[in-house]
Formats: sequence, C-alpha cells, structure tokens
Amino acid sequence: MITGVHWITYAKEAEKVRAFFKDVLGLSHVDAGHGWLIFALPPAEIAAHPTEASTPPAEQPRHELYLMCDDIQKTVAELRKKGVRFTSEISEQPWGLLTHLEVPGAGPVGLYQPRHPTAISLN
Repeated sequence: MITGVHWITYAKEAEKVRAFFKDVLGLSHVDAGHGWLIFALPPAEIAAHPTEASTPPAEQPRHELYLMCDDIQKTVAELRKKGVRFTSEISEQPWGLLTHLEVPGAGPVGLYQPRHPTAISLN
C-alpha cells in the first residue's frame, strides 16, 4: 500500500535548499534529471494530534515537519560548525527537546530529540 513519503519544500531559491540538504545535512540523493535532486530521508513516522475547537486559527488542521536526532546538544553543535543558523534555543517539551533550524531559502524546520517511544525502530 504506502511505500514511502515524499516531502516537498517549495523555495524561491531551491538551489540553496538542495545544497543545504546535500552538503550540510549530508543526505544521499538521486538526480531525477537536469540537476533535479531527490533526497533520501532517514526512517520516518507520522502522528495525528487533535486541534482544539476553542483555539485561534493557528491551531486549525495543518501539517508540521520535524527532523529527529538521538542527541540534540551534539547535533546542534555539529550543525553550527557547518554554519547552520538556529531560530530558537533548545527548549524542554513534555515529549522531548526541541529547537528549530533555518533551511536557507526555505525557512525553519523543527529538530527534536524525542523522549517518547518512536515508531522508526519498527522499520
């Protein structure tokens, strides 16, 4: 049935995004033709969270993306050495440690160290 997930990032400067995924995050890739790179991702999981009927429009149905890591302090330090800019400090959440990194030309993406059971080990 479902064989994978295809994440699309729309950006005004897609080449910057591709370079970030390739050179900074070190993601493997294939060239679909004419330099159109498609990147392999680590194992993924999906969760469904409820929205609150009484909350502002920001809490209406939406999708969010978070990259996961085993050691957020180490990962942030390694990425900072590569010039990655973080848009938030590491914060403690009930479900893990969270920060956001800037994808050049595409905006922030969440990065977190989960403190809950993960489904990625099921693959």
